[in-house]
Amino acid sequence: MTLRDAHWISRHIPHQGRMCLLNSVEHWDDTTIVCHAIGHGDPDHPLRDAQALSVLAGIEYAAQAMALHGVLLQGKDAPARAGLLASVRQVRWFRPRLDDLPAPLQVEACSRARSTQACSYDFAVRAAGITLISGQASIFFGLPSSMGIRS
Repeated sequence: MTLRDAHWISRHIPHQGRMCLLNSVEHWDDTTIVCHAIGHGDPDHPLRDAQALSVLAGIEYAAQAMALHGVLLQGKDAPARAGLLASVRQVRWFRPRLDDLPAPLQVEACSRARSTQACSYDFAVRAAGITLISGQASIFFGLPSSMGIRS
């Protein structure tokens, strides 16, 4: 396990610039990744609307952690594979917004299943040990490169 910082993360997931939401990797292994994010309080956050950063943005944080986990599992500084967030299920949120939290976000994704065509994860976003949003997500791979995400 080698910890990664924001610079390394931004070079390895499809999201670039301000849309790269993760700042560091705390832990990862064959099934789990735990990342941190600190930009959720930024008034210029790319997912924030005029009033707030919705807790539902936690799904995007989790999706980026899943993409990062895939890169780390591939090893050898492999680029992220093009993928599509195909479904999000059993989402539960426990507060309306993220931007009013002073604590860093902890983003955890635990692999449920993985194949060459798809993967699924359980995810949770927490701050100061309190779960803010959780659920399950499925990602499909092998999409044409024109469908890859770039910001």
